[in-house]
Amino acid sequence: MEEEVKSLNFIEHIIEEDLEEGYTKNDLRFRFPPEPNGYLHIGHASSICLNFGLGLRYNAPVNLRFDDTNPTKEEQEFVDAIKEDVSWLGYKWDTECYASDYFQQLYDWAIQLIKQGKAYVDSQSSEEIASQKGTPTEPGSESPFRNRSVEENLKLFEGMKNAEFEEGAHVLRAKIDMSSPNMLMRDPVMYRVLHKAHHRTNTDWCIYPMYDWTHGESDYIEQVSHSLCTLEFLPHRELYDWFLDQLVDSEKLRPKQREFARRNLSHTVVSKRKLLQLVQTGVVSGWDDPRMPTISGLRRRGYTPEAIRNFADTIGIAKRENVVDVSLLEFHAREHLNKIAPRVMAVLNPLKLVITNYEEGKEEWLEAENNPEDESAGSRQVPFSRELYIEKEDFREEANRKFFRLKLGGEVRLKNGYIIKAESCTKDSEGNITEVQCTYDPKSKSGSGTEESLRKVKGTLHWVSIPHAFAAEVRVYDRLFTDPTPDGHKDKDFMDFVNPDSLTKVTGYMEPSIKEAKIGDRFQFQRLGYFNVDTDSSEEKIIFNRTVTLRDTWAKLEQKK
Repeated sequence: MEEEVKSLNFIEHIIEEDLEEGYTKNDLRFRFPPEPNGYLHIGHASSICLNFGLGLRYNAPVNLRFDDTNPTKEEQEFVDAIKEDVSWLGYKWDTECYASDYFQQLYDWAIQLIKQGKAYVDSQSSEEIASQKGTPTEPGSESPFRNRSVEENLKLFEGMKNAEFEEGAHVLRAKIDMSSPNMLMRDPVMYRVLHKAHHRTNTDWCIYPMYDWTHGESDYIEQVSHSLCTLEFLPHRELYDWFLDQLVDSEKLRPKQREFARRNLSHTVVSKRKLLQLVQTGVVSGWDDPRMPTISGLRRRGYTPEAIRNFADTIGIAKRENVVDVSLLEFHAREHLNKIAPRVMAVLNPLKLVITNYEEGKEEWLEAENNPEDESAGSRQVPFSRELYIEKEDFREEANRKFFRLKLGGEVRLKNGYIIKAESCTKDSEGNITEVQCTYDPKSKSGSGTEESLRKVKGTLHWVSIPHAFAAEVRVYDRLFTDPTPDGHKDKDFMDFVNPDSLTKVTGYMEPSIKEAKIGDRFQFQRLGYFNVDTDSSEEKIIFNRTVTLRDTWAKLEQKK
């Protein structure tokens, strides 16, 4: 049987066409260019997977280049977090680059443009410049400083560089076309004065280049062949090419910008500004809060890099923006965790169960399979005793025939253990059930091969032995927003849709085999979902995060609605 050949996406088609028209594979180089002004989110993960995936496909280098041209928002913390995220996803960059590495070269090129009459210093305020931009249907008007002499422009630009002016006093603009139908071509700003220390260059510079001036020139310096951007940068491509037109050497490779659609995720926001607002207002505990769509948040919650890469591969690369349901991301988390996560038993909403005909003080150890999806995972021993915890919702005094869990007079099997029958229950003064009394069939032990052990009962419950269980904090996470598109409403703020139940903390009781679990260890709590050990854990206190439920419970809720 022939192996299925995966079709190329449109970016790969562009590269293949370039290879047919003269590029060699040695010409190919890609880059991932994050701004170090926040943490990367799931949208960035798609871009990371695209660029580094192309590098793997074509055996081509991929640079990690930090677009660090705005010292007011950038911090080393964000640089470190981005590097950790890319590495965690399983990718290795060829060269670690920074736009700040090129500040001198960019400055020298700006001088060249001034001398060629293609750039000038504008001494108007940002408001005045904006008012002269015109509209998409009306041309802009020229700045009164547009025709300054080369000598005056050079002197002023040097003064800007030498900190002789206040912020906002002057900017350097490219002299292109104030009547261009593309608003970005109407004499865009190339440099502004900022008296702020930079996380790498400190106070060496007090003028900083704008993104459009930096982007293409950085690609050119690094000899990036294909500069892949999200769709909002499509109008910028004309300016990207104009700047390159002024500088490229015909003997060197000329980068080309191409755009793909960003993928938005339902029930969340991916705007860095809005994510920052969630952090600053205390809705979440930080950028790595497990409810955040950041890569660090997903990692802390228990997602695997494989799940995120598979998700990115599934949604693919497209030319139109759309919203991807978060349930698809959750599906890939379940699919991978199902293969790798050991099964253990934990009870999060405990109800005491006493087996009245089981000898007091007796204990035995039952064999339990670690992972039915992985034969090499082996088995473990689980302690069993007279007093157990089960989930409260697994018992009812009375229930109809569709309730396959425990009810008075009914039988269930305890996972890896015995068949039990509920005989009676105890209630408190308010009528709440506090204890269930059961009997067990000593010959029904799972795996014993007896006739009784082969008897079929419809329900199987997970449990923990009370004398052996340990208590742990369990953080039950849910979607951060109740609405699929929280920032898609004109008449409401996205904060109006914050889910008040996105985090519930409970005390759970765990089987002893996981008492020594380390931060990041992942498990399937049988019948409850996938969980991992949180970074807040310590030797004295272990904390588990719910990564994802066993099934898509939101789908059922949506169907009911």
